[in-house]
Amino acid sequence: MISNQLDASEYHPYYKAYIDKATGTVIVEGLKSNLQTVSDFLSEIPKRKHNYAYAEGKWTIKEVLLHIIDTERIFAYRALRIARGDQTPLAGFEQNDYVIKSNASNRSFESLVQEYESVRKATISLFDSFDRTSQQRVGEASGAPISVRALGYIITGHENHHIEVIKTRYL
Repeated sequence: MISNQLDASEYHPYYKAYIDKATGTVIVEGLKSNLQTVSDFLSEIPKRKHNYAYAEGKWTIKEVLLHIIDTERIFAYRALRIARGDQTPLAGFEQNDYVIKSNASNRSFESLVQEYESVRKATISLFDSFDRTSQQRVGEASGAPISVRALGYIITGHENHHIEVIKTRYL
């Protein structure tokens, strides 16, 4: 388990479940691996399911995908700030508010997949630029400590969580 490789002071316990679902022990390799497997998986989702929600009030597959993208952007931004030594506490975000205003239902699924791939490639480049010292820096986000490397693992673990939900509840 990756959470065993991190000090408990590097992340809030809430994130342990995501860290434990992370792909690979090397952050950049996990990000690259997920780029391929998630892109392949998304290409197999039938068009009739793109705007499907498994229950009233639940997100559609398009909304889940855009949530994954938004969260990755926010977590990569947090990683950048912390890696560069910025000690300014970073605010949290309300995911449901983001989804409501996402306009996901009015976008093509293909445009969302392209955006996912672009964001992932940028995240790979960002994490590839961090040395060991940068990855171990700890800052504050959502009122709790978080390290750059914990954020890297959370990105793929969060994505893996939502892909599992799509597989079990949407398809």
